[in-house]
Amino acid sequence: MPPYEAIKRAREKNLDLVEISPTAQPPVCRIMDYGKYLYQQEKKEREAKKHQKTITVKEVKFRINVDDHDYETKKNHVLRFLDEGDKVKATIFFRGREMTRTGLGRQILERLIKDVEPHSIVEFRPRQEGNTLHAILAPKKTEKEREKDKQREEKHKAAAQSAPDPSAPAAQVAKPAS
Repeated sequence: MPPYEAIKRAREKNLDLVEISPTAQPPVCRIMDYGKYLYQQEKKEREAKKHQKTITVKEVKFRINVDDHDYETKKNHVLRFLDEGDKVKATIFFRGREMTRTGLGRQILERLIKDVEPHSIVEFRPRQEGNTLHAILAPKKTEKEREKDKQREEKHKAAAQSAPDPSAPAAQVAKPAS
């Protein structure tokens, strides 16, 4: 169809004539509402952006003289962050004479890595930059896998609660006297 006829048809319908493929022989055009098309594209992009998961890096700070209880608390924070799908940066900050005891800091980070190993992947092994020693841990499972695990656990709990306890004594039924 000649271009002038296509433009005439588009104007009759109060629409736009949009060139789809200018390099084709003959060029390909479409009659459409271009403003509506742009709006639909923008809407799709916004919807896609909504479903994206932004990965954040949470930081947990340790000292070389950390007590066992404090260590356990911070380890639990690390596990919670990993379960939520966030990366974790474990940092040890050395002050003054502590710089001579960097081996202790490395031991703490290695212990943390070993303790959270089932839940994480080590992205960066412990390394020292100036007076800080840090390691970066990433979650081992994707968000979908974690959801599936939670659903499985809930099913197991529900099944365990509804099933009778085998260790409990069986109820005795009284027989009527004949």
